[in-house]
Amino acid sequence: MNNEFAAELLERVRKNKPLVHNLTNTVVTNFTANGLLALGASPVMADAVEEAADMAKIASAVVLNIGTLTASKVDAMILAGKAANEAGVPVLFDPVGAGATLYRTESAKRILAEVNVDILRGNAGEIAVLCGQSVQVKGVDGGGNANVRHLAKEAEKMLGVTCVITGAEDVVAGNESFIVRNGDPILTSVTGTGCLLGSVIASFCAVEKNYAKAAASALIFYGVAAERAVETSGPNRPGTFAAAFLNELSLTGREEINQQAKWEEWKQ
Repeated sequence: MNNEFAAELLERVRKNKPLVHNLTNTVVTNFTANGLLALGASPVMADAVEEAADMAKIASAVVLNIGTLTASKVDAMILAGKAANEAGVPVLFDPVGAGATLYRTESAKRILAEVNVDILRGNAGEIAVLCGQSVQVKGVDGGGNANVRHLAKEAEKMLGVTCVITGAEDVVAGNESFIVRNGDPILTSVTGTGCLLGSVIASFCAVEKNYAKAAASALIFYGVAAERAVETSGPNRPGTFAAAFLNELSLTGREEINQQAKWEEWKQ
């Protein structure tokens, strides 16, 4: 992979405008939809049990996000996930807050058991819990892991997914493995940026079957857009940053990626 691959993939997303079906949490639906529109993808939010599967069949990618969890939402996610599997549509799962409560953890494990998840995206604490490790997860922000790279590889092998762990550095483990260092800490001060990231990764996976490269490219793009937004908004201004970030999701392109991308490939 190189910077040009990431830039070309971004242009492919904007050309193809993939339909991303988001079964996501109620806190972030507006921000996610606006972010995908700014990127150039096409968002849809259809989490009713009665139509989730039908929408998944015609989507370009499906995102399952358990941020605000109910029994009916889990049922809808499983229906959508299975329909996507049958249609050959990539499925990204964001196990928000796995480990925080027994119900949340069991729901995440049920989804992984019943749906063929292609990309698993979470923080180190969430992924560790799903790998059977005992960690303390506070709310939906998660704990940490001393060896995130090893954890990502373990999740890839144990769960059969391309694993993306986001944090101080973002780790991708799949048929190829990458470290991405773009981004800014202010992203953690705006609700929904992590959930939107999952949907952005899904939009890249909709147009590139090498999910590891697609995820790394999405992380580079997202991080560069965040860095450029901070330059516009100034530090410690999360409200101004949120607006500037949506702008940069639309404005960031080939030149910015080539100038600012910070990543490396790694082997284990």
